[in-house]
Amino acid sequence: MRITHVVTLVSEDGAYGGPVSVATGQLGELAARGHEVELVSLWRGAGPPPGTVDGVPLRARPARTLVPGQGFLGLFHPGLPRLLWRRTGHAEVLQLHAGRDLVSLAALAAAVARRRPFLAQTHGMVQPRRTASARLFDRFYVPLLRRAAAVLVLTDEEEAGLRKVLGPRGPRLVRLPNGVRVAEPGGVARSPTEVLFLARLQARKRPEAFVRMAALVHAKRPEVSFAVYGADEGRLAAVRRVVSEEALGGVVAYGGALDHDAAVRRLATATVYVLPSVHEPFPMSLLESLAVGTPVVCTESCGITGALRRHDAAEVTDGSPEELAEAVLRLLDDAELRQRRAAAGRSAIAAEFSLAAVADRLEEWYGFLGGGG
Repeated sequence: MRITHVVTLVSEDGAYGGPVSVATGQLGELAARGHEVELVSLWRGAGPPPGTVDGVPLRARPARTLVPGQGFLGLFHPGLPRLLWRRTGHAEVLQLHAGRDLVSLAALAAAVARRRPFLAQTHGMVQPRRTASARLFDRFYVPLLRRAAAVLVLTDEEEAGLRKVLGPRGPRLVRLPNGVRVAEPGGVARSPTEVLFLARLQARKRPEAFVRMAALVHAKRPEVSFAVYGADEGRLAAVRRVVSEEALGGVVAYGGALDHDAAVRRLATATVYVLPSVHEPFPMSLLESLAVGTPVVCTESCGITGALRRHDAAEVTDGSPEELAEAVLRLLDDAELRQRRAAAGRSAIAAEFSLAAVADRLEEWYGFLGGGG
């Protein structure tokens, strides 16, 4: 089966986050099953687009800012429509990782014009918006998204929001978790005293709360180090300000952004991974941390908290620096607890978030859409 996925942006710094790792994970598993796969995207980096990303064939055009001040929404390239037209025509089945942006709009238009069956996966990015610009964009975007055979959703909240956006004429909404591959244990040198934040530096991720937590832990365990990684999306200055206020200049280090492979390797070497995000629909970084055996600390409003609690696979907090610090200290002080959480995390991945189970579901849908088997 010839399978093409489209995602808005692949970059050296991993700025687009979860949708890219979801797409490459799904395509990698499908390729291992004998399918012909490819990812179509914009590319942002120092050199020309690479031939592969995470082992998946990549067909990309350099990202350019067509609409200034709009972030990912305004990225485009004049050669992208032709590329989308050709690859859409080549594919038997399409899956569009669609946000509210120009790349997604062009991909939807190409799929509809080519009359190719497609699935859409919105990753929580398409929710009700009331701004004039969103309403104008949706006049073109929503009718195209309604042409999907189905839209893949992660959570109850995402499903409810999409129903409002798509209305009664919308396509079927299908629940499908994100999946990761469980790494084999061993083979990396894990630090005994390092706490890690690895996510985009933006308001919802709350990197400043991580630094406040670090100050509380440092007061009790001064030998522990804290590392912050991620593309800056407006909060790096605030992080540095809090580091200065808490006198943590030699304790909390910012290492910049990492590509996906480097990020997974970094997760595997930490003692504890902390994600202070609130209302995070489906954090891939938590799943990837569990998959490499690193215990995690998260918040009550995380979209996968229920599953993690069922498996006793995480330290769940209210998100305050105080509770985050207490959870981190519990894990740092108790090697047996860390081992239990790591083992439970692997069990949770295998039971509910495995790439194999996700690929099984996708193959069923692709067959239904006419891709054969």
